[in-house]
Amino acid sequence: MKNPDDNSHSHVFDFSNPIAERRTRQVMWLTAAMMVVEIAAGTVFNSMALLADGWHMSSHALALGVSAVAYALARRMANDPRFAFGTWKIEVLGGYTSAVFLMAVAAYMGIESIARLVTPSVIRFDEAIAVAVLGLAVNVVSAWLLSTGVKGHDHDRHAHGHGHHHGHEHHDLNLRSAYLHVVADALTSILAIAALIGGKYFGASWLDPVMGLVGTLLVGRWAWGLLRDTGRVLLDAEMDAPVVEEVREVVRGLPQPTTVLDIHVWRVGKGKYACILCLSTGAALDADAVRRALSVHEELVHVTVELLFVTPR
Repeated sequence: MKNPDDNSHSHVFDFSNPIAERRTRQVMWLTAAMMVVEIAAGTVFNSMALLADGWHMSSHALALGVSAVAYALARRMANDPRFAFGTWKIEVLGGYTSAVFLMAVAAYMGIESIARLVTPSVIRFDEAIAVAVLGLAVNVVSAWLLSTGVKGHDHDRHAHGHGHHHGHEHHDLNLRSAYLHVVADALTSILAIAALIGGKYFGASWLDPVMGLVGTLLVGRWAWGLLRDTGRVLLDAEMDAPVVEEVREVVRGLPQPTTVLDIHVWRVGKGKYACILCLSTGAALDADAVRRALSVHEELVHVTVELLFVTPR
């Protein structure tokens, strides 16, 4: 929160996550390389399953690229005065865009699986299993890289904390979107391997499209959850957040009788909020005193107070 005695004011409320940015770029290049391998293998081995998985992976590579660009833009434009409340929402927008890509991937998987149920195709099991296992290995490495980015950022944040915990979320939604793309890819690889083994050794070729439908439902559910969480931030749907009631409690605890006429709260960073308050009071009340009272909640990093004084009749 801004110091009342300090006339300067920074609009950088959330700092970039350099570890997550670097890891996201690394995973993007890994995914792109595996995409090329799968598409080439599908063409050489005449395997539609591998070709489909390769093009499916291309959408993940594109979405990871969106996440990487979002990190870079948010960092480079952090001090741009055109952004009234910082550039953190560029990262959230990157997460939302990636979620849209993920939903499209789920739809593609569902359509392709239904098509294969209706018109089964001949699968070269040995080659397909080998490439699917390689793809799974790449996904495991990618998931590890991204999880390392999460832990590293959490460690840095906690090391600089002040010991006043409110239980508010501090999730990096852009990193979460990248991680979900990798997990979705790993899931499809596991399901594909299981289906291919079942088809090779038990003649159950129908397992391939059935597993694809299962993957469609799971990936679609993850994508919807990410769309909901990022959309909530982008649309400032925060008035049911716990911090709103905490602000009201502080106002009720002021020594002067004060009424909240209007309140607006929205997120400007991971676990950080801005607040505009319109208060009515009949007693002498200073806006700086209200800000000092609210300063116990460290998640409030930008507070604007408007006071309306009511003269007793």
